Amino acid sequence: MTNLDEKRIAETHNSLDGSATDMNSLKDLLRDIDSGEINELAVVAEGEERTTWFVWILVMCSTISGLLFGYDTGVISGALVTIGSDLGPETLSNGQKEFITSATTLGALLGGLVAGVLSDWTGRRLVLAIADVIFIGGALAQAVCHDVWSMIGGRFLIGVGVGLAACIAPLYIQELSPTRLRGRMVVLNVVMITLGQVIAYAIGAGFFHVHGGWRWMVGLGAVPAALQVAFLFFLPESPRILVRRGNKEAAHAIMTKIYAHAKPEEVDLKVKVLQAAVQRSIEITQRTTFIQRFKSMIFDPVNRRALIVGCGMQAFQQLCGFNTLMYYSATLFKEIGFDQPTAVGLIVSGTNFIFTLIALKWIDHIGRRKIMIWSAPGMVVGLTLASIAFHFMTKKTGGNLIDGTDYSKTWSAIVLLSMILFVASYATGLGNVPWQQGELFGLEVRGIGTSLATATNWAGNLLIGSTYLSLMAKITPSGAFGFYAGLCLLGWLFVLACFPETAGLSLEEVKMVFRNGFGIRESQRLRKVKKEIRSRDKVRRAGIEAEREDEKEKGRIATEVQDAIP
Repeated sequence: MTNLDEKRIAETHNSLDGSATDMNSLKDLLRDIDSGEINELAVVAEGEERTTWFVWILVMCSTISGLLFGYDTGVISGALVTIGSDLGPETLSNGQKEFITSATTLGALLGGLVAGVLSDWTGRRLVLAIADVIFIGGALAQAVCHDVWSMIGGRFLIGVGVGLAACIAPLYIQELSPTRLRGRMVVLNVVMITLGQVIAYAIGAGFFHVHGGWRWMVGLGAVPAALQVAFLFFLPESPRILVRRGNKEAAHAIMTKIYAHAKPEEVDLKVKVLQAAVQRSIEITQRTTFIQRFKSMIFDPVNRRALIVGCGMQAFQQLCGFNTLMYYSATLFKEIGFDQPTAVGLIVSGTNFIFTLIALKWIDHIGRRKIMIWSAPGMVVGLTLASIAFHFMTKKTGGNLIDGTDYSKTWSAIVLLSMILFVASYATGLGNVPWQQGELFGLEVRGIGTSLATATNWAGNLLIGSTYLSLMAKITPSGAFGFYAGLCLLGWLFVLACFPETAGLSLEEVKMVFRNGFGIRESQRLRKVKKEIRSRDKVRRAGIEAEREDEKEKGRIATEVQDAIP
C-alpha cells in the first residue's frame, strides 16, 4: 500500500495550490486505485463532514421518484377489487388482472434497461424529468380509460416511468451523498417507496365504497410527479458526471454547497481527489466504445463479479414473492374472509414502512451484509408459517382458496401474522440493500451495470406478478408460499457466499473489492485499513490543532508581556 508520511499529509492539508507535492499525491491516488489499496489522501479528503440542509433537500426532492414508484405499484391492489364492470366485463378474470398488473412490470423492465445508459449520455437529472412526464401521462391515461386494453396501456406507460425512476433516483442520490451516509440516503428513497405504498393503500381504503373511485386512485399519481418536475429545475447535476464532462468549475460549485461547513482548501482537495478518481473512467470511456464497455460487463472479471452481485440481489428481491403482496394483497385478504381487505393490506404496507425506517437508522452502522444475513431467515420463517396456515385453513376446500367460503378466523389471523413477519424482515434488509447497486460499479460502466441490475429486478417482478394467481391455482396457496420460502433460502445462501460489505467505502473504493473473487474478506480488510487511516488522521488533526492552540497561547502571553512593559 502507498503510505504518505506525516509531512506530506500536512502539506496536503495546508497547501493545495497545484504544487508538485499535491500532484504527486494525486498520482499516488491513481496508483492505489490501480493496485486495489486504500489511499490516505482520499481518506483525508473524505473527512467527517457535517451534512448540510442542501444535501437533505437534494435527497428529499430526488426521493419523490421513490414515492411515485411505491404509489403506482401499490395502488393497483385496491383498484383491482373496485373496478367492477367499469372496463367492460362484469368482473375481471384472473388473466385480465395479471395482464393489467404485469403491464407495469413490463414497462418498468424496458425503462430500467435503458435508464442507466441514457443517464450516462444526458445526465441523471434529465432522466428523472423524463420519468416524471411519463408518470403524469400514464396516470391520466388510466384515469380516463374505459376498456381493459387502454388500462393495460396506461399501466405500461406508468411502468416505463417507474423503471426509469427506480434505476436513476438511487444512483443520483449515491453520487451526491457523503460516504458515511450514502447507504442511509439511498434507504430514504426506499422509505419513500414504502410511504407511497402506504398512501396508495390508504387512498384505496378511502375510495373503496365510492363508485368509480379507482379512477381517483390511479389519477392522483400525477400530482407528486408534477411537483418533482418543478423541483428538478433547482437540482444540480451529479458532480461525477460534471467532472467526467470536463466541467470542473460547476462540480466545484456544487461540492462547495454540499460541504458548506468545509474550508475552501478542503473543498479544493475533495474536487481534486474526485477528479483523480474519475480520471480512470474518463480514459476508459475515451478509448472504448459503448459496445466494448457493455462486453466488459461479461468478460472483465471485476465488472462481471459486480454484475453477478447486483443482478443476484435484485433477483432475490423479486423472486422472494414480496411484490405479489403489494399487487394482490387486497385480493388475497378478501378471499380468506376479511371484510375490509384494502384496510388489512394497509397493515402490511404500514409494516413495510415502519421497518424500512429501522433500516434507515442502521444500514450504515451495521452494514449491508450483516443486515441481510440477519433479516433473510425471518423471511423464510414468515413464508413457511404462511404455507402451513394455508394448508390447514384450506383443507375443507381441497387446498384451494374459494371466494365466499367461511374460513377459520384463527388461521386467517395466522396468515396475516406470518405476512407481517415476512414483510418486517424484508423491509429491514432485502427491500433496501439491492438498491445500493450503483456503488458496485466503476463510473465508466455504472450506467450499464445499474440498467442491467434494475432490468433483472423487473424481469423477476414480471415473472412473479404474471404467474402468482396461476401458481396459487395450480399448486395451491400452501404450495406457492412454500415455493417462495425455498427461493428465499437460496437467496440467503447467495448472500452468504457472494455479497461483500461496502459500507464505509467510497464509490471508487468499492470497485477494489472485486479484484480477486467476490471480496467478502477483501472488503473487511479494506474497511479495517480505512478505519486505521482515519484514526491516525484524527490523531494528526488533533496534534495540529493543539500546536495551533499553543501558538495562539504563546502569542497571547507575548502580547500581555509587551503591554505590561512601560
